[in-house]
Amino acid sequence: MSILKNRTIVGALCILLSLIICFGVTPLFNRAVSAKTDIVRVVKEIKAGEKVTEAMVQTVEVGGYGLPESVIRKTDSVIGKYAKADLAAGDYILTAKLSETPATENAYLYNLDGTKQAMSVTIKQFADGLSGKLQSGDIVSVIAPDYMKQGVTVIPPELKYVEVISVTASSGYDANTGEAADSGDDRELPSTVTLLVTPEQSRILAALEADGMLHLSLVYRGSSDNAAKFTEAQGKALAALYPADSQEMEGGNTSDQSTSGTNEVE
Repeated sequence: MSILKNRTIVGALCILLSLIICFGVTPLFNRAVSAKTDIVRVVKEIKAGEKVTEAMVQTVEVGGYGLPESVIRKTDSVIGKYAKADLAAGDYILTAKLSETPATENAYLYNLDGTKQAMSVTIKQFADGLSGKLQSGDIVSVIAPDYMKQGVTVIPPELKYVEVISVTASSGYDANTGEAADSGDDRELPSTVTLLVTPEQSRILAALEADGMLHLSLVYRGSSDNAAKFTEAQGKALAALYPADSQEMEGGNTSDQSTSGTNEVE
């Protein structure tokens, strides 16, 4: 305590401390602030679910101070992945905003092999699409009022069990259906429902869409294994209704490889 009472010693300690700050700490801080690093920056708007291409991003040098640890620094780590959120031009990209695979509701759009198609139908009235409660993976039945102008309401056998791929709002964004809304949350109402269908089913849906007369009823929601049982049953029904088409699908190009003599085999 006697040392602290000596003003000369206290003053010398203060001067020493200020010198340490000025010539030691401050330069280190300035170097940290001025340090440069490369990051990946968005140059073209990327929508959620969109695949990132080389034309959408570029590598730029920026100050490294205050950058999140998860910011992506190499374009190779971005190109070919899918955006999980909207990215505007000028944004840097965090690892949490990218996915290796497309969103679940869009997966079929990237894996269609010709046997089935993705087709959207319009929800003209709120009740037509289960009041906005449909979700990806649901199994629905398509109900057709005044089917084929016959004056009866039926579920066409071709459309008894159909899988929902996605539910979309009029803006083109997936409507966040099936989730509890917070108070004051202005959710967009669903405008269309995209279904996974065969060519035969798509033709019937197109006719119903043109007539403006269709309703969707929920048949099953649950595990994908159980949902597959419904779509398999629908596949068997389609095979019975359209035997020629099912044989072509199963046979593929076999007929092209057969000899002319095979036409005599019944």
